[in-house]
Amino acid sequence: MGESAAQLNLTVQTKNGDEPFTGGVGELVIAGWTGRNREAMEAHIAELEAIGIARPKTVPMFYRVAAGLLTTATEIQVSGPHSSGEAETVILNLGGRHYVAVGSDHTDRQAETVGVSLSKQMCAKPIGATVWPYEDVAGHWDDLVLRSWIEEDGARSLYQEGTAAAMRPPAELQTLYGGLPAGAAMFGGTLAVHGEIRTSAAFEMELEDPVLGRRLRHRYTILPLPVEG
Repeated sequence: MGESAAQLNLTVQTKNGDEPFTGGVGELVIAGWTGRNREAMEAHIAELEAIGIARPKTVPMFYRVAAGLLTTATEIQVSGPHSSGEAETVILNLGGRHYVAVGSDHTDRQAETVGVSLSKQMCAKPIGATVWPYEDVAGHWDDLVLRSWIEEDGARSLYQEGTAAAMRPPAELQTLYGGLPAGAAMFGGTLAVHGEIRTSAAFEMELEDPVLGRRLRHRYTILPLPVEG
């Protein structure tokens, strides 16, 4: 694992209790346009087109970004005021085992109008520090519920909500990508938002497992840096 890898200190939440785990991610992949339902995916494409982002050449698409962008931090710094979060499931292949986390494909929307790959490379990719073994949820994956909230006018506002059944399952995405190597992580796609895509001072995300009665949560704040020139 090279120096560019993201070193993550995680907590694995198992049916028998929590276990600390440290792993390095040297390959980070953002799977986009992963919707199973063509109508729902078209809605997401349309909301991006509305802010000047071209529709994809093919679906799904896989964007490689720097592994060092992956972080469990509770604050990220971004360039200017034009970025926003997207709640996603994240699969990590670490230590011979697959884990699931909740993450945000935080993206610079201004840069996205120039190029999607460019925009995805510009921002940190926050994930929650608590993860589940993938095999614990694989049998009821479609029941998992993904949500996000943003802060608007000082209030917490529901921004995204839907089940993992809306996106292609992890095994299918990994096969289409050519397999998920050891030390790699893959974001699995996002849901359409409530209202328009918009920025926020904070982004909160949650992955609920209604079958085992538990949740993965992560919240981070966004610090815009001044743009000079």
